[in-house]
Amino acid sequence: MPARTHTRTHRPAEGTFEVRLPWWAIALPALAFAGLLLLIVEPGQAHAAAGDPAIGRLLGRLMALLPA
Repeated sequence: MPARTHTRTHRPAEGTFEVRLPWWAIALPALAFAGLLLLIVEPGQAHAAAGDPAIGRLLGRLMALLPA
């Protein structure tokens, strides 16, 4: 028995288009950007700029894990 295909319940207006993105299409580039931003920030500068010293410790640990 063939499987039913999903049909659209509504159609976009003429001359327009509809874009549907999965959640990871937004989350992964945002995480990649944040990761690259953390790589260019030195731990000492990030610690001085942050009000919470835990962020500075986290950045220091991340930088220690990465090969020089």
